[in-house]
Amino acid sequence: MAEALQKKLQSELEKYKVMQKDVSKSMSARQKLEAQVTENNIVKEELDLLDSGNTVYKLIGPVLVKQDFDEAKATVAKRLEYINGEIQRYETLLEKMEKMSEQQREILASLQQEYQKAQGHAVGKV
Repeated sequence: MAEALQKKLQSELEKYKVMQKDVSKSMSARQKLEAQVTENNIVKEELDLLDSGNTVYKLIGPVLVKQDFDEAKATVAKRLEYINGEIQRYETLLEKMEKMSEQQREILASLQQEYQKAQGHAVGKV
């Protein structure tokens, strides 16, 4: 019986490790999005300081290309909207993953207790 519990415990532990890796990857992706939001907010603030008569350039590869001022502002606004949406999506995903991870932790704790009891009974019989 103890061997079966040990195998089940190992299996559940592997599931938990995979969950933790997924949480870590999602947190990393969310942090990158936060950096992009900060960067795009700085661009938006700079564009807000200009008026429509100023010339705006966009870096495409190694070349600066002239871009319409209103188009540049609209592009930055759309990008911010998209990134903020992605951040919200990751936050929802992370909350869900944390709940699943907590449930997995509880399963592991109960299995560990069962295994220890089984070990205790096996020692008592010997």
